[in-house]
Amino acid sequence: MRQVVLDTETTGLDPTEGHRIIEIGCVEVIGRRLTGNRFHVYLNPEREIDPGAVEVHGLSAEFLADKPRFADIAEDLLAYIKGAELIIHNAPFDIGFLNHELQLLPTSLASVADYCTVLDTLALARKKHPGQRNNLDALCKRYNVDNRHRELHGALLDAEILAEVYLVMTGGQTLLVLEPESTDKAVDDLQLTPKPTIAADRAPLKIIRCSEAELQEHLARLDIIDKASNGKCLWKA
Repeated sequence: MRQVVLDTETTGLDPTEGHRIIEIGCVEVIGRRLTGNRFHVYLNPEREIDPGAVEVHGLSAEFLADKPRFADIAEDLLAYIKGAELIIHNAPFDIGFLNHELQLLPTSLASVADYCTVLDTLALARKKHPGQRNNLDALCKRYNVDNRHRELHGALLDAEILAEVYLVMTGGQTLLVLEPESTDKAVDDLQLTPKPTIAADRAPLKIIRCSEAELQEHLARLDIIDKASNGKCLWKA
């Protein structure tokens, strides 16, 4: 299955008020692996950006002034996502903006639903973790995904982070520690997800052998364990 993790940044919150997309970031996932095939553009919205939005993503009208317009990249974007399953956090927001942009084009290119399917990871997270915070930062914390480099929102960066969160969230791993933000919901209410199967044609894992110095350090540590346990070190048996 081909999946595309997508995120956008915008001039404001509501396309019906004339707000536009200013950044689109996509990363491709095939067979639950990131392929490195990305789609990333900054866009000139041809309007001012709300101050509150600038505080979120840091993109200014001056920076975007020489960037292409949505009409310039629309066909490339649709070709990239065609036939894929879009993975989006809070999908109604991004899909609403994308469809609005498509409707503004001189020649109608229909809607996103005519090109691909959509999976909303926010809805998925709310189903898996009811009563908890499920924004992207909270999910990174819950699934131990490193997002320390995320000082501001950025479409490509957020798409990359979301891809990692999605793969962990749907990969069969279950956290057994209740976070402080969780409710008093009993542990036996946690839903275990099935372990994923491994394809028979999966590439073999790379073997990294230890150096001679590392081997000697390992053996020395085993000697210490063996001495402390009166000769019961299982690793030396």
